[in-house]
Amino acid sequence: MKSGLNKDQIRLVDALSKELEEGNLAIFAGAGFSQKAGFVDWKTLLKPIADDLDLNIEKEWDLVTLAQYHTNINQSNRAKLNQLLVTEFSSKVRPTENHRILSRLPIATYWTTNYDSLIETSLDDNGKIADVKYTVKQLATTKPNRDAVIYKMHGDANHPADAVLIRDDYERYHIKMQPFITALSGDLVSKTFLFLGFSFSDPNLEYILSRVRIHYGPDQRQHYCILRCEKCYENEVLADFEYRKRKEQLFSGELLRVGIKTTYVDDFGEITDILKAIENKHKRHTVFISGAAHDYTPWSQNEAEQFVYKLSRDINREKFRVISGFGLGIGSAVISGVLEQTIMDGKRLDSDQLILRPFPQTQSGERPLSELWRDYRQDMLDHAGIAIFLFGNKLVDGKVVESDGMREEFEIAREKCVFIIPLGVTGSISRELWKEVVRDFKEDSYPRGKEIFRLLQELGGDKTTLNRAHEVVIEILKIL
Repeated sequence: MKSGLNKDQIRLVDALSKELEEGNLAIFAGAGFSQKAGFVDWKTLLKPIADDLDLNIEKEWDLVTLAQYHTNINQSNRAKLNQLLVTEFSSKVRPTENHRILSRLPIATYWTTNYDSLIETSLDDNGKIADVKYTVKQLATTKPNRDAVIYKMHGDANHPADAVLIRDDYERYHIKMQPFITALSGDLVSKTFLFLGFSFSDPNLEYILSRVRIHYGPDQRQHYCILRCEKCYENEVLADFEYRKRKEQLFSGELLRVGIKTTYVDDFGEITDILKAIENKHKRHTVFISGAAHDYTPWSQNEAEQFVYKLSRDINREKFRVISGFGLGIGSAVISGVLEQTIMDGKRLDSDQLILRPFPQTQSGERPLSELWRDYRQDMLDHAGIAIFLFGNKLVDGKVVESDGMREEFEIAREKCVFIIPLGVTGSISRELWKEVVRDFKEDSYPRGKEIFRLLQELGGDKTTLNRAHEVVIEILKIL
């Protein structure tokens, strides 16, 4: 669909999508990335500390030094600071939509200065294994079958005594935590970072970025960040606003000097729009195939199975990943097609080519099967950007009826804005779905909307053969 993003944001989506598909994209999350979930910012966290020192937190800008002051007057005892960390960052706060989007993407490297567990929670919710590193010793071990590594360079809220909190910690960081600096320096050279929720005031990051710049100069890797642009406050003097805008320009130039290109948003909600656009672009490489057939009318069983087999094979040949629920009379042909093409390409069959989610057929536990099946469908369609619907019938009490499961998958696909390609020529419920898609299709929602609409119309035409339907589907996939 057409995007509401501006030109700079679209360029960012294109650049990051390319890095994502090549396996190079990494995330660096700062405090602002967790704030929307309900965690406090640094000023709110340290207000009790400022109160103890008879200082006004609103007048303080060097909060690391403020924390050091408190430790100094307590003879290096930081128990209150540690307790604040545990209290504020160990609460059961749920990940934000931005966390959930990133966890669904194939991102294998996360760096963060945050103490919370939102990134690992969101990955766990998505069925991924996170290997969390917040001590030097953890860098030497690898969690089996991990999907992502999370480097918490300032520590973890559950281990506050080891967290980087005060100026002493920052000054000793390059000695005590040198392996983290080495690891981050390596990632900054080999991966493309997107910085989110970051103010770039962290002295550790500044130190590392400067070293990378010195070593690689004009050949340093391009990284990206998203910042909110300055706005004129109500009743603000124009000269003050213009001064802040000038500093914004200068800061953007300084980030560019260390290899970080800035994209601005008017509101933080636009960051979610950008991440959704990246996810949608990525999901367009995954095709969900929905189909079930007891009866193949108006085609023979052999014709139908050959059609599904060849279509799945060619979808894989065009470098799309296939996800399917192993539907009745359809699933085996899908597997055969993807498997043959994968072998022909000299690859092994894995989740990069095919994801199968066979539905449980017996109830285990308290949840009814219908609920489990809906969760399965939701999960499969969370990963897909395109959904193809074939046939759609089953046998109930000796009678062939339309597949209500495929209808449910169709409704879920619409809810998730998945692009739907129903093959009306295969009959059964797919024909009804084709009529609805053609009726509701809006040409101006897509860059090549007229061309797509013409092709969709063919998929239910009385004179359209299975061979032609095959060609049409591949054409639509290429356009999308």
